[in-house]
Amino acid sequence: MKKKFILLGAPGSGKGTLAEKATTKYGILQISTGDIFRQNVADGTALGKKAKEYMDRGELVPDELVLDLVADRLSQPDAQKGYMLDGFPRTIVQAEALDKALEKSGSRIDAVVYLNVPRDELIHRISGRRLCSVCGKSYNVDNPEFSPAVPGICDVDGGNLIQRPDDTEEVAKGRIDVYNEQTHPLVEYYQEAGMLTELNGMDGAVRNFELFSALIEA
Repeated sequence: MKKKFILLGAPGSGKGTLAEKATTKYGILQISTGDIFRQNVADGTALGKKAKEYMDRGELVPDELVLDLVADRLSQPDAQKGYMLDGFPRTIVQAEALDKALEKSGSRIDAVVYLNVPRDELIHRISGRRLCSVCGKSYNVDNPEFSPAVPGICDVDGGNLIQRPDDTEEVAKGRIDVYNEQTHPLVEYYQEAGMLTELNGMDGAVRNFELFSALIEA
């Protein structure tokens, strides 16, 4: 299959759910910058040590270093079977740098999938999100499709469900504002490049996965 995608959408838009379903059904690798940072830091790689210096100071990792980390991850054998980039690029500058890096390596992104969800719904979803304190499985107490069978209890291991500090309503508003300022311009960027497929995030996870599957299997 070997297809390569970028997943775009604000926090709470459903990117994680879409990626999880695609990984389960098709085996497509989900790659997030957060995972890349953590793995490189844990492995003590040269790039990881550089990133850790910025992270320890509470500073953003520079775009050039982020791109180096992503490029290194995309060069690994498992990524040659196809992947979904989740959380990168975040800005136009990063998108332009990624375009150049992929072109240099003779690769390209097949499609950019954008999950469009209204702001009020995003806030509602994020503030209703709960995570299992044991296994980390995600639920949403306000959505029957993602609610646990027993309120407050994980279906998998019986762990207690908790709310992350950054999932409160006020923090959620701030996260969405940052996304709209920094990342949302990528929608127009990729639309002009003829790469964008927009999905209505209000149609539900099942319908959106059907549409994403059609792109994967095309």
